[in-house]
Amino acid sequence: MNKKFKISTLACCLAVTTTLIAGCNSGGNNASPSPTAAGTESTQPAATAGDSGTKQASPEDAPTIVWWQIGTQPTNLAEGVAKINEYTAEKIGVKVDIKVAGWGDYDTKMNTIINTGEDFDIMFVNNTNYNRFINLGALADITDSVQKDTPSLYSFIPETVWNGTKMNGKIYSVPTYKDSSMTQYFVWDDSIVQKYNIDYANIKTLQDLDKPFRDIKAGEGKSYYPLQLSKGDGFAGLLNDYDDMTLGLKALGVKVDDTSRKVVSVFEQPEIMEKLKLVHSWYKDGIINPDAPTLSEPPKNLPFFSAQGFPGAEAGWQVNNGVDKYVMTQIFGPLYTTSTIQGSLNAISQNSKYKVEALKFLELVNTDAQLRNMLAYGIEGQDWKTVGDNVIERLNDTWSLPGYSQGTFFNMAAVSPNSGDQWDAVKKLNEEADASALLGFALDINDLATEVANSKAVMDKYQYELLTGASDPEVVVPKLVKELKAAGMDKIMEEAQKQITEYFK
Repeated sequence: MNKKFKISTLACCLAVTTTLIAGCNSGGNNASPSPTAAGTESTQPAATAGDSGTKQASPEDAPTIVWWQIGTQPTNLAEGVAKINEYTAEKIGVKVDIKVAGWGDYDTKMNTIINTGEDFDIMFVNNTNYNRFINLGALADITDSVQKDTPSLYSFIPETVWNGTKMNGKIYSVPTYKDSSMTQYFVWDDSIVQKYNIDYANIKTLQDLDKPFRDIKAGEGKSYYPLQLSKGDGFAGLLNDYDDMTLGLKALGVKVDDTSRKVVSVFEQPEIMEKLKLVHSWYKDGIINPDAPTLSEPPKNLPFFSAQGFPGAEAGWQVNNGVDKYVMTQIFGPLYTTSTIQGSLNAISQNSKYKVEALKFLELVNTDAQLRNMLAYGIEGQDWKTVGDNVIERLNDTWSLPGYSQGTFFNMAAVSPNSGDQWDAVKKLNEEADASALLGFALDINDLATEVANSKAVMDKYQYELLTGASDPEVVVPKLVKELKAAGMDKIMEEAQKQITEYFK
């Protein structure tokens, strides 16, 4: 991964490789965090859905679609949704009922909805469940409808991005067209940085964090935790060096710069073990909160965290965390993987009575700035106000839905103090991104469904304690690997290697 992966190269690569993805995943498969190629093609919608002749209806007559999102439910969600419905019913004759699954509960909740056949119309999906839900027949094939019924949506998102979502040549979701390559940051509360004279700009490894964490702990006292984690992520970005093949199983992967593309047991890699041991030492020494492996939602007022982001993202984190000022340092990426391309998607239920209406709603989300800001920031005048050309100021942290999971960034206002052209920096990140050695490949799990399901169950048993530092990795990793092997890990690795070899020959 020496040379920069220019966007023109990416576009060519994806145009070819995504066709091959579809062939590889012959039964339907897929994967996580974002669409790609942002900025190379059209980045502004030509017209809103409401401008393209969609029927209008009174709020009383408009059908209501159910949209499951991820995040923390705003306390004023009902009031915000009512405002949204006034607007969308008038604009396209559709209303929405937004339901929210918490960060730590999302996987379980979505699995339950799919397995029980609970009614929904739109669901946020990612690389942890997209393949599986398609294989279960739960998601609608929108290949033809998205072009016929929502032409403004289809033309707005680049073809390369649509191709990145395809399985078996079919489109099963609307990608969120935004920061499509992965960039990781260490983010600090500036008041802590100033108080402890932390040279944050030069702290770029886990080991670099050790001294400032211990200094903060010594200064703030026994009940203060410099690194506060929840079970949802553990220490975010710990495994970024490994491409998960869109499998959504952290235990297996290929190192992103390994041109031999060898599938390995990730937790057994020496550098990963060293990272886990360091995080465990922080847990033992009271640097990490003791309830981290069971905590569903990350705490507020975080003094430090590791997150995937982009220039200017700290402005939103400040509001959501109730911190006056965050400063951050890029420590990884940008990097394209198939999972980053497919990582944030919204799919429509195969059983939905309102498939076309759901698509039209997603079209409006991606082509209408007013609706986009209402979804991302909440109620104008209450949660945010306009302070400049395409710039808003958030007035509180009440509206806590994550904008990345809803739709494109490129019709959304920037948050002050960012400038109105903030999203140009996101496009630049995509243009400068490196490429994983596996870019374009997605593992076909049709013949591995049992082994993958069993292995994910084993991973769920151990990952929260492992990735939050609560358990000794030198004790837990051997147990984890032993149980993964019993669940079928070796078969998955063998089949993955076979498919990779065939794909890249």
